[in-house]
Amino acid sequence: MRLTKKTHACIRLEKDGQTLVIDPGTFSEQDAAIGADVILVTHEHLDHFNEDRLRAAMEANPGAGIWTLRSVAEKISAAFPGRVHTVGHGDTFTAAGFDVQVHGELHAVIHPDIPRITNVGYLVDGSVFHPGDALTVPDHPVETLMLPVQAPWSKISEVIDYVREVKPRRAIDVHDALLTDLARPIYDRQIGELGGTDHGRLTPGETTDL
Repeated sequence: MRLTKKTHACIRLEKDGQTLVIDPGTFSEQDAAIGADVILVTHEHLDHFNEDRLRAAMEANPGAGIWTLRSVAEKISAAFPGRVHTVGHGDTFTAAGFDVQVHGELHAVIHPDIPRITNVGYLVDGSVFHPGDALTVPDHPVETLMLPVQAPWSKISEVIDYVREVKPRRAIDVHDALLTDLARPIYDRQIGELGGTDHGRLTPGETTDL
């Protein structure tokens, strides 16, 4: 598979001429989902879900489908009958040649006074795991962990402990649009030294072969 990092939480995975996109939200590029055969959305927050961009991608490719949790599916399913699929923890499916497992149920705690919403993570081809906005540990080995490196709901000790618990072969940063260039070397050093795995980041648009 080829992985392309888009801005913030969005990634594109390509293999055998097919494309899967996860979380093309408002912070990501306008065309982040265009050309996708499969679109996965982890939850309803705007930095992961942008209805207009999903509609544009679905209209651009009549064969494309969306897999997501109920709160997102309800917002867009009427416009695309039969093409928006609701999933939850424990589900598995195959789409455009990608095998996907669904892990997790709730968004990480932002503050005790803020109700938690649903959130799911996706393990693609038993290899690449994108947890959305949660520190979900799948019950399956992970080759490449898309690591939510900075968020209003996390601190760096939790990020480091998450990498240690998942034990991936590599961790690549996502959820990083709010992290300034001044702070990046601190995160790189601490996660790299303490996480116990190969840790790196890609600039938006940069690719790597997995």
